[in-house]
Amino acid sequence: MRSISPQTQHNRLRRQALIQLAGLAGLAGLASSSLLPSFAQAATGKGKQRIIAVGGAITEIIFALNANNDLVAVDTTSNFPESVQKLPNVGYARALSAEGVLALAPTQIIASEDAGPPAVIRQLTSSGIPLAVLPAHHKFEGVLDRIKQIGELTGTQAQAATLMQSLQQEWTRVRTPIEQRKGKGPKAVFILAHAPNQIMVAGRETAAHAVLEYAGASNALTAANGGNGSSGFSGYKPLTPEAMIAAQPDIILVTDQGLKASGGIESVLKLPGVEQTPAGRKRRILSQEAMLMLGFGPRLPSAISQLDSAIIKAMQA
Repeated sequence: MRSISPQTQHNRLRRQALIQLAGLAGLAGLASSSLLPSFAQAATGKGKQRIIAVGGAITEIIFALNANNDLVAVDTTSNFPESVQKLPNVGYARALSAEGVLALAPTQIIASEDAGPPAVIRQLTSSGIPLAVLPAHHKFEGVLDRIKQIGELTGTQAQAATLMQSLQQEWTRVRTPIEQRKGKGPKAVFILAHAPNQIMVAGRETAAHAVLEYAGASNALTAANGGNGSSGFSGYKPLTPEAMIAAQPDIILVTDQGLKASGGIESVLKLPGVEQTPAGRKRRILSQEAMLMLGFGPRLPSAISQLDSAIIKAMQA
């Protein structure tokens, strides 16, 4: 089979994008008219910015910087603020279509590290349209880095500097009392239960693990003195009753979406091993909206503050 050169692939994707965009605009029969060059101008990065944001936190930052007038589309994880739902949607961040993205003629694509699949990211890169992939590394400092980079990409450096300063002050206020209680927090387990047949628990190197520690709790599944005495695992793995019972968490944390998908608190209590833990016996099941908790966007200080308050209240009940 004859291989296709990068330039040929680039031209093909761009041509497909223009044709699809013309069709979306109801101009399929006018593809050779004077209207089509305006689409081509957008596709080649000339004129007003046309930004596609992939990742809820990326979208939130763009709105926080008042650069949202340049947004032409977002992905399905972008659900805040509410007005974002009026924008065209390019699908789930991890399952993008190159043709669907290019059909909107972006001049800039800004994505989180979760964007994919890899083959589509390679296609988008080869299209010639600027693509910035911005990791947060599950750290507050990563949020600040994202804000700075998006400020540079959108020409809102001054707004970015102001937002970074404000978030740093809020972060210090939220984290100071938690730091003062260091080592005295409860043990917790985060359960990802967005699908009934895929019940997973979070280990190290996950957003959930970082959030637990930021809120003053320890991950009962990875603590050196917890569970089976090992140093734990990384990523997500299936929930087993043995691991849950060995971990003996004081708190079970889930997302609002996971709680709903599971069927409510009673259903979470019936998950493998949960009833045999302090969290299960005392019904300490806490939840928070998924993007607020795990997105690592500009609402992170607020998410940690809310979670800290909920943990304290649950442990005192």
